[in-house]
Amino acid sequence: MSEDERADLLTSPERLSRHLAALLQRDPRLAAIAAAAGPFDIRLTPGGFGGLARVICGQQVSVASARAIFGRLATVEGALDPAGFLALSPQALAGVGLSASKYRTLRTVAEASISGGLDYGSFVNLPAEAAIAALTAFPGIGPWTAEIYLMFCVGHPDIFPVGDLALRKAVGHAFGIDGAPSPQVVADIAAAWSPYRHAAALLFWKYYAQVLRKAGGIAL
Repeated sequence: MSEDERADLLTSPERLSRHLAALLQRDPRLAAIAAAAGPFDIRLTPGGFGGLARVICGQQVSVASARAIFGRLATVEGALDPAGFLALSPQALAGVGLSASKYRTLRTVAEASISGGLDYGSFVNLPAEAAIAALTAFPGIGPWTAEIYLMFCVGHPDIFPVGDLALRKAVGHAFGIDGAPSPQVVADIAAAWSPYRHAAALLFWKYYAQVLRKAGGIAL
């Protein structure tokens, strides 16, 4: 990541306002989407093992389920620390609601966190594509998990998670496409919003909540 990109991480309301203004100037069609969506904020959460664990808990489950699973995990002493997690037996985590695959992923991530194979601090210096590749090298971490972590725990400014069904539905609805467009179709549309795709994703999540569901959002 260049010095300019590091300086433009989406880590403050002021930067979000600037990115959103630039986004609407780049694609004037989005002005109507923004008006329908209403105001929204950045969604930053702490990073590291605990932050990645939060995102892993949200894989392929509803918002409510993701929050409940992570909430229970957070109450287990040591569970959000990599060494602490590895010290826990499966029985100690039995009531959390982690699937077997998520438990394995968390153990893999915890081991890599301790060994240095997973360097969370390096992501702020990597272009988004390289950071996504570094995270998805670990079994159990797919593009959506990597992208959500990089957006909300690092503030990468140019990520649009096309694997997210709510985003695809929102883009489809906004542009008159029946159903949820394919990830590739949405990626092609979102390419025009670079380098402000993080702001665009926040906009469409809010549009989804406000227009398609009238409530809700993402599990972060």
